[in-house]
Amino acid sequence: MLTLRPDYDQEDFGLMAKLPLSFACGLYDRMQPLYTGEVKPDGIDLNFIAIDQPRPIFDRMSGGQEFDVAEYSLSEFTQRFTRNECPFVAIPVFPSIAFRMGFIAINKKSGIKSPKDLEGKRIGVPLYTMTAAIFINGILHHEFGVDLTKVRWLQSAMNEAGSHGSPTVLPLLKKMTIENNKSNKTLGQLLAAGEIDATLGTSLPEEIRTNPDIVRLFPNYVEVDSDLYRRKGIYPIMHTVAIKKSIYERYPFVATSLYDAFVRSKKIALQKLFNLRAVRYMTPFLMREIDDIWDVFNGDPWPYGVEPNRRTIEALITYQQTLGLTERAVKVDDLFVPTYG
Repeated sequence: MLTLRPDYDQEDFGLMAKLPLSFACGLYDRMQPLYTGEVKPDGIDLNFIAIDQPRPIFDRMSGGQEFDVAEYSLSEFTQRFTRNECPFVAIPVFPSIAFRMGFIAINKKSGIKSPKDLEGKRIGVPLYTMTAAIFINGILHHEFGVDLTKVRWLQSAMNEAGSHGSPTVLPLLKKMTIENNKSNKTLGQLLAAGEIDATLGTSLPEEIRTNPDIVRLFPNYVEVDSDLYRRKGIYPIMHTVAIKKSIYERYPFVATSLYDAFVRSKKIALQKLFNLRAVRYMTPFLMREIDDIWDVFNGDPWPYGVEPNRRTIEALITYQQTLGLTERAVKVDDLFVPTYG
């Protein structure tokens, strides 16, 4: 339940009637109860706008602030916050989390056999500043010693021609060799043709399923990601939840109300995931996956809140400095507005 601090005025919060808020987000299992109305945030009439691809949500928020609340790139939020150019606040809810070292593809003919071999190569990436690329490149540099200044970057969509959305990107603070793909080929097609040497990002090139020369840099990616998590607690967070600053400043109760609702929604999703009497998900070995959830994550593979994610977010802040997105570190706690639950 929403707990109001003594110095808050209910009428100022608009609690005489529910506050209408639009919320754009992917229809993830942990969001489903919010979408169906099974979970309702206190004091808020939430209009859940389901948009499957996250890039359009980010573009519409960054370019026009089209939604009151939205799933939003954690790296973009952190970059904008650090550079004092952010019209949003964030709560420590993370719709998308994903291990990423399995998302580096190479053409075997390029001679790449180890991470260091990426130096001097031409690598395709949907967007150099996307969160997935920041985590991958940060890990390549800090864990494998890859000098990223020696890489030539080519930006475009992975499996379709053209750009990766219409991002509003802040300028880099460090000189990197980045060009946009002006051909009508996808990054996957360019990789197969040998015009680039590798790709990385949020997806793999489709050619990895049909072309024997296109393979993962880390075929043992599960072990690589697990080792990183075991040693450093890094479980890459892709997206957070952003609220328009103008709304939060007028109605600060929305941070707690939404946070509590997201927690309740995720709890319901976990209960359904763990019910194996009638499997809800198209994962053939779901029981084994659930065993891993308990063994590795103590039953919660999707933690919300600052403390369980502190080391991951600290790593992201460090990686952003390494890659030239920011010039100063910020405290993790400063990134998120308080919630009083």
